[in-house]
Amino acid sequence: MTEWSLSQLLASLHEDIQQRLQTVRKCFGHPGTKGDASEAVWLELFDKYLPRRYRVATAHVVDSLGSFSEQIDIVVFDRQYSPFIFYYEGQIIVPAESVYAVFEAKQTISASHVEYAQKKVASVRQLYRTSLPIPHAGGIFPPKPLTPILGGLLTFESDWNPAFGQPLQQALGKGDDLDRLDLGCVASHGHFVWDQSEAAYMFVTEGKAATAFLFALISKLQFSGTVSMIDIQAYAKWLIT
Repeated sequence: MTEWSLSQLLASLHEDIQQRLQTVRKCFGHPGTKGDASEAVWLELFDKYLPRRYRVATAHVVDSLGSFSEQIDIVVFDRQYSPFIFYYEGQIIVPAESVYAVFEAKQTISASHVEYAQKKVASVRQLYRTSLPIPHAGGIFPPKPLTPILGGLLTFESDWNPAFGQPLQQALGKGDDLDRLDLGCVASHGHFVWDQSEAAYMFVTEGKAATAFLFALISKLQFSGTVSMIDIQAYAKWLIT
């Protein structure tokens, strides 16, 4: 009788993701098609393995002041407590209060792609978010502090050799609190995570990068808790304009 192997299961998960990303890179010629296919691989991974309280989509993010982010390849957002998500002509619009994390997906990691992802992340973080007091059986809790929005970059390969050398560290180091990338994955090499306590990046070179990154993301989301209570009336005011 064949024995179950957790190590083999996790290795197979990574191999599946890596193979699919590699196929996209090798077989699709059009840059736009490559980009869409890469996003689809990551979206399916998150949709399948993140807890059900999270949803993922390519989307724009909007705030109650009427400002919009740029289009984001992958938005991880709350679906349990968020009262509304807009769907219009194939486009998804997510209220800023419901967002946990945003990612850009590229074929390779490079200085220009890091900078591009930083700008995309900043376009979400700079949006206004409401937070209402929370009623409960014994009274009312004060408004919950806003949950920091995670930002990152997902790729298959690196333009640098070694992948996690000084050029990548310099590119990531140009970010500040608004546009900093908290974590990322280079599926062929490893993943990186911003360590807030050390104020520095941790780079992990490994053979099962996609799986390790998935676990790192889930861990980060666990510590993020639950998004703040949205002020739906702040959005309703646009009905009368």
